[in-house]
Amino acid sequence: MNIEYQEYIESQADVMVGKACIKGTRLTVEAILEMLACGMSHSEIISDYPSLNESKIRAALMYAATHLNKKNAA
Repeated sequence: MNIEYQEYIESQADVMVGKACIKGTRLTVEAILEMLACGMSHSEIISDYPSLNESKIRAALMYAATHLNKKNAA
């Protein structure tokens, strides 16, 4: 399964200081990663943030992986 994170993730200078967020929200990729790192399941995160779904969580993961890969290649 290939997730096109651009469908779900955006960065706008006037929203959350330009951090990558789920489109139409103020929920950052960073916050999603922190919740996952703390052991929250996808269903727990979605329960807390009903605007999310599995595809959006996976998009956040893909965004992070892609950007880490770009930094390592530089």
